[in-house]
Amino acid sequence: MLNSYVLLTILGCSIVTWLPRIIPFGLTKKIAFPKPLLNFLSYIPICILTALLLQSILIYKEGEFPRIELIEAISCIPTLLVAIRTKDLMKTVIVGVVTIALLRLIF
Repeated sequence: MLNSYVLLTILGCSIVTWLPRIIPFGLTKKIAFPKPLLNFLSYIPICILTALLLQSILIYKEGEFPRIELIEAISCIPTLLVAIRTKDLMKTVIVGVVTIALLRLIF
């Protein structure tokens, strides 16, 4: 009983997570967007990744100036170099994860 409930919950959560990501992709694939809108939309992934990166590097406390997480900031250097050189997301992620793991192990 409990196992089937957990399995159904996981399945339901995965469907609810998957649908909002897949349905818009399927719908917009058939639509021809104007060139200015496509140019604007091309910047969105960069904006999102930059916001996620800054969120993980900077520590915000109310009433204080943001501080930089040194280990996370240092790990960005080799990760960024691999990203620029290879333009391969998998290699970039692997280098980032290994770099942060090694730095956390050392410090």
